[in-house]
Amino acid sequence: MNIKELLGIEYPIIQGGMANIATGEFAAAISNTGALGLIASGGMPAEELRKQINICREKTDKPFGVNLMLMNPDVENIAQMLYEEKVKVITTGAGNPGRFIPKWKENGTIVIPVTPSVSLGKLMLRSGADALIAEGGESGGHVGDMTTMALLPQMVKAFPEVPIIAAGGIASGAQMASCFMMGAVGVQIGTCLLVSDECPIHQNYKEAVIKAKDNGTTVTGRSQGAPVRIIKNKMAREYLRLEEEHATKEELEKITLGGLRRAVVDGDVEMGSVMAGQVCGQLDSIRPAKEIIEEMYNDAVACLKNAASIDI
Repeated sequence: MNIKELLGIEYPIIQGGMANIATGEFAAAISNTGALGLIASGGMPAEELRKQINICREKTDKPFGVNLMLMNPDVENIAQMLYEEKVKVITTGAGNPGRFIPKWKENGTIVIPVTPSVSLGKLMLRSGADALIAEGGESGGHVGDMTTMALLPQMVKAFPEVPIIAAGGIASGAQMASCFMMGAVGVQIGTCLLVSDECPIHQNYKEAVIKAKDNGTTVTGRSQGAPVRIIKNKMAREYLRLEEEHATKEELEKITLGGLRRAVVDGDVEMGSVMAGQVCGQLDSIRPAKEIIEEMYNDAVACLKNAASIDI
């Protein structure tokens, strides 16, 4: 299936639903490049998210979507609001959207859960999902255990008739091309868009991503069953130390409470939660989102053409 036709986009690229970052304005900017922009619900209440949807509609006439974090305490109201607003594409994470899908489908909404395993993919498809995002643990933010290289081909094999979109560890045309070689019909990207001109994070955050090296990220929260990939900083080191000492959930939450906002809004890249994927080591400049996306796509096309001529 051609994901560009399914979603009505120019490039087979979806912007990741980055909480506290992917605003209506940012999603519109990405949609205006020809990719699919997503507004991230994060922990927003329904009416605040509705405002972001309206902002997005004011700034683009291109398709866009919403990423719904199913752990959001206002999830029932959000699900109803997304139905009322007739949102074209909904991606989901941190739960099963099955109870909401039938109503969304009344509007012809396309539902694409983020999926870190084949077993969860089966559950999502039984619930009525139209496609799946196979997200590897290289990605920033909340992560699973499997890498994209291992997860993606297994997802493609398990669900041959279902559009599979690859996510995690994708920031170049070569990486995008490799996903297509393994059977993906599109990619979802996030970290490489953190360093776009349009991304509404603090300048310190962008510079921290650019300065990060190939081993510049770590995963916190494994002891709590909620692993999160972030850039190594003072907060991350303290958190990992406490995990080794078997600190309580309450002790760990004291460190992370409000951490993402500290990084995104205040620019505190030492005690803030600077979420980023392992590809941050590849990024070296702040550029317009359109340039990032067009370069990735064009390089991917060139890589695929070159691969067809390689004699092995």
